[in-house]
Amino acid sequence: MLQETTNAVAATGSNADALKQMGVDHLAREMLSNPGDYIVQLVVAATLIIMSAMSWYWIVINLIKNVRIRGSADRVVTTFWETPNAQDAIRFMEEQNKAEPFSKIALDAAQAAAHHQRHEGSRLVESLNRSEFVDRALRQGVTRESSRLENGLTVLATVGSTAPFVGLLGTVWGIYGALIKIGATGQASIDAVAGPVGEALIMTAVGLFVAIPAVLAYNFFVRLNRVTNSKFDTFAHDLHDFFATGSRVGEIPSKR
Repeated sequence: MLQETTNAVAATGSNADALKQMGVDHLAREMLSNPGDYIVQLVVAATLIIMSAMSWYWIVINLIKNVRIRGSADRVVTTFWETPNAQDAIRFMEEQNKAEPFSKIALDAAQAAAHHQRHEGSRLVESLNRSEFVDRALRQGVTRESSRLENGLTVLATVGSTAPFVGLLGTVWGIYGALIKIGATGQASIDAVAGPVGEALIMTAVGLFVAIPAVLAYNFFVRLNRVTNSKFDTFAHDLHDFFATGSRVGEIPSKR
């Protein structure tokens, strides 16, 4: 009876020790104290930390950028169309922040129209009429601003798709090392198996924690960019009509 009690207490202590070895803090201490035995796990952990830092950097940058654009878009577009004098409207666009995309698109159209007007009678005017020249400038402007909206999305997509596999690499290598140790020592008790395997599974969990925010942010920003690009196209079409014909489609010409 005493022997059974002793064995039970020993088993309980062994299980408790095994559970302690499954923690993140224990894994971190082991990796730092024995870097040679955890070289792959260290590389995986460093890679995941870098990927997480990059993804969160672009999440914050894109969030700030989209908030600024959505906050100023209606004001900039409305002020442009409500300004009775075209020169005043263009001057207002020139006063906007360099990162404001709608004003840059409008300035591209205005500069193209002015350039075409200054070179009337030249080969440029003979090869491209005013409408085509303004349209080309607007297409370039919209493409440029749309490309700027996509900054960082490639990083988010890459992190979201590869981080789980990077973490899985650390898990597979950790389990492989645990099996090697078990085979070498001949011990297959819970304290010999649970600790190394539990530590290895932490890498997969870390990979998922890195990937999930990146995937959610990528889908969120793609949706926002789609809406913003639609506004770019609408504004560009109105600008084309204005600078090519002197008025927007549907606008009633003022009587002189």
